[in-house]
Amino acid sequence: MKKNVFALVALAALSLTACKKENTTVETDAVETTTTAADAVAYNANVAESKIDWVGSKLSGDQHTGTIALKEGSVLVANNAVTGGKFTIDMNSITVTDLTDAEKKAGLEGHLKGATAENADHFFNVSKYPTAVFEITKVAEENGKQMVEGNLTIKETTHGIKFPAAITVTEGDVTIASDEFEIDRTKWAVNYSSGSVFKDLGDKVINDNIKLKINVKATK
Repeated sequence: MKKNVFALVALAALSLTACKKENTTVETDAVETTTTAADAVAYNANVAESKIDWVGSKLSGDQHTGTIALKEGSVLVANNAVTGGKFTIDMNSITVTDLTDAEKKAGLEGHLKGATAENADHFFNVSKYPTAVFEITKVAEENGKQMVEGNLTIKETTHGIKFPAAITVTEGDVTIASDEFEIDRTKWAVNYSSGSVFKDLGDKVINDNIKLKINVKATK
């Protein structure tokens, strides 16, 4: 049961909504994709060197950590700046990194993926929704930081998100490394053990917000 409680926390990690913390995503309705510059060059994502780190927690403070991998993607560059991009996230790659007990680790990963008929829709139901998608619509500087805006689609639901990141562009590659930020999983109907959705859960409540950190490397 305990692993089920922690489960949600873990990967709900891919949702987002307006928050008050400095490094928290701002969730909005889907943002219209801007027109790609005619001279934009595509850099292909190196999936072996790209990942999403997540942290999920209970109200009690207990937490789990893990990663999610990219399946494929590309970054568009024009005039030495990122102007767009699109990434397919491999939801089957959800991994828990803080558990050393093989049985508990497999159990939590299976719960997050929805491995059984009983828990299929608790989190991500990867058999039905094997991928998620993030598409960059804008990159602009705000208060001395590069802010990445785009549309995140999970379980066929799309919302706009925005987060700070360090972006480096060279002749041969592009790196995008976000600050740690938070997302609200319930925006994408990942509602398991959410105190804002269900009442009287007691100590089974899992925080709606999940911490994420994105690292992408792409090469020409």
